[in-house]
Amino acid sequence: MSEQSTRVVGTRTLRHDAPEKVIGRAKYTADLQAPGMAHGKILRSPHAHARIRSIDTSRAEALPGVYAVVTARDLPPYEGDSFDHRALRDSTFASDKVLHVGHPIAAVAARTLSTAEEALDLIAVDYEVLPAVVNVLDAIKPNAPILHEHLRTSSLGGAEDRPTNIAWRFEHAIGDLTAGFAEADVIVEREFTSLLVHQGYIEPQAALAIWSPDGSLTLHTSTQGSFAVRDTIVDLLKLPMADVRVIPAEVGGAFGGKNTSYIDAAAALLARKAGRPVKTVMTRAEVFLGTGPSSGTVIRIKAGANREGRLTALDAQLYYEAGAYPGSPVGSGASVMTGAYVVPNGHIEGFDIVVNKPRSSSYRAPGGTPANFALEQVVDELAEKLGMDPIEFRLINSLRNGCQNFFGHTVADIGAVEVLEAVRAHPHYNAPLGGPNRGRGVAHAYWGNWGARSSATLTVNPDGTVGLVTGSVDITGTRTSLAMQAAEALGLDYNQVKPSVGDTGNIGYSDVSAGSRTTVATGHAVVRAAEDTIARLCARAAQIWGVPVDSMSYERATRTFSSTSDPDKRITFAELAALLPQTGNVVIGVANVDIQEWGVGYGAHIVDVEVDPETGKVKLLRYTAVQDVGKAIHPPAVEGQLQGGATQGIGWALYEGYVYDANGRLLNPHLLDYKLPTALDLPMIDTVLVEVPYPKHPYGARGVGEVPIV
Repeated sequence: MSEQSTRVVGTRTLRHDAPEKVIGRAKYTADLQAPGMAHGKILRSPHAHARIRSIDTSRAEALPGVYAVVTARDLPPYEGDSFDHRALRDSTFASDKVLHVGHPIAAVAARTLSTAEEALDLIAVDYEVLPAVVNVLDAIKPNAPILHEHLRTSSLGGAEDRPTNIAWRFEHAIGDLTAGFAEADVIVEREFTSLLVHQGYIEPQAALAIWSPDGSLTLHTSTQGSFAVRDTIVDLLKLPMADVRVIPAEVGGAFGGKNTSYIDAAAALLARKAGRPVKTVMTRAEVFLGTGPSSGTVIRIKAGANREGRLTALDAQLYYEAGAYPGSPVGSGASVMTGAYVVPNGHIEGFDIVVNKPRSSSYRAPGGTPANFALEQVVDELAEKLGMDPIEFRLINSLRNGCQNFFGHTVADIGAVEVLEAVRAHPHYNAPLGGPNRGRGVAHAYWGNWGARSSATLTVNPDGTVGLVTGSVDITGTRTSLAMQAAEALGLDYNQVKPSVGDTGNIGYSDVSAGSRTTVATGHAVVRAAEDTIARLCARAAQIWGVPVDSMSYERATRTFSSTSDPDKRITFAELAALLPQTGNVVIGVANVDIQEWGVGYGAHIVDVEVDPETGKVKLLRYTAVQDVGKAIHPPAVEGQLQGGATQGIGWALYEGYVYDANGRLLNPHLLDYKLPTALDLPMIDTVLVEVPYPKHPYGARGVGEVPIV
């Protein structure tokens, strides 16, 4: 279906979830109650690195009002040698060592929250405190404290034979680096450090676990992916998959931080042992100490360009903190660093390094933000040394359709050049700065996006409305964008499609709502479910009329079914829907997809700042975000994504960061001292939506959520 023919897609309709959220009726996990419900609390380590000699829970168990206490002993025994499973298990409850301040050790369920908190103080843990390492460069020194005695560096050359804090090392090279630098007329070499930062969502994690008499578990939770939580619980507790039902509630912010399950297993263990429902809600300090922030990094870059402004060489080393267990997004960082430009000669080396901090988790374009920050600084310096306009320099080096990227893939259907040209032509870029101590910055960005698995069902009601259920958790208003695509594909009005989010018990498997995938990949599922619905309605009309199915067709513009075998046979969507109960019951369209091709994203931002020369305070004066969005399914939501991502990037650059002491204690685990930008710190962020449709999506859409922060 061509983008020119859309009636619903591209319109500025009201978000489906807006009214209930505005008036306070939307239900989050912390709002939920259950009969006989107990309250859960988690005991966390005060040490960054320590061996656990013993845990005595007897005094806590004896406290009146306490229903259950659980530790690692309550998890099924570990079998096998999978490091990932061991990390998952020990992240739930530490067994032999704690690896960061805030590492969970035990959990309590009690009649009241205050009783649960009192019981935590009665649990006696005997620690052998060990030296901590909280910096990636310190962690790779020969005499550094080792977090995991069994960890060996993995690389293309195989695993090393000695304990290490480097979990993974990779290299990639292209061309002739020495020759590339020899061709350069200007060279810039810099080192950049970025702090560990948190996603900053407003709603803390919460979980409500309820066991049925038949041994099945229902878990209400704040998550970006109900199936991911189900799989974690099945893996940890060794339960049959059919016995675990995960129901996602409304999500009060996530940005990648709720891809991982942190307290669900603890709530489930407590509820089973207590014999009653248990709700566990994190405090803000627990969110900072016990969930996965982004990686802190050290990035070294050396780059050269010739006098014509072409990049000739790039050499980079990326050191990423994984936190307590391996798994930093350093590979993603390397991809983003090289994703916007043609690099004829290059070398990138990446390191995934464990340190005594919380295990890193996804944060909106995980790994990409610090890598692109570093590269774009160097790109600006190269342009400055050459006396060249920074956008012109980027245009000269930009990837174009048909080019090979750094990793040898030929790129196609991209809008990088269109974005840069839109910036160059924008009034903001050409406006005078209008005062002293002012400057203008630009940055260009790439993000690869994602496809993966999604499910959708469409149910036709007798009144002509349609119920839409998908397995994708709505974290950005995607119920609206998905309902719009369903309405478009069916030829209906937006308000005739009622969207909802399913759970693991009533919808097919869907991957997490992450990687800018939901509107695109689940949109594919919705459109295919609409096509299935139309085919089933054609079959029903053919049955009613007694004509061949292959004679049937549906005209979306008039919402009319007709048969070529009898031109007089015509019936509207609404009329046919009304006949369904008497002609074979309901019609349900279904689709399950695994999207393997999707459109990547490019963006560029312009910002004017004023710097106080006495204090160094940076004031933002004007900000414009330009991005190729493919096709804006729901333009207000797309604009909000650009503004939100830019705001978080501003936070990284000017305000945010975890601050640790030498012993690995976090000094700012609350929003008083962890500084997030507010509305008072920001100008209006203007947006420009460049639309270079991605041809393999029904309406040309690309993922948009992560490019803006990069």
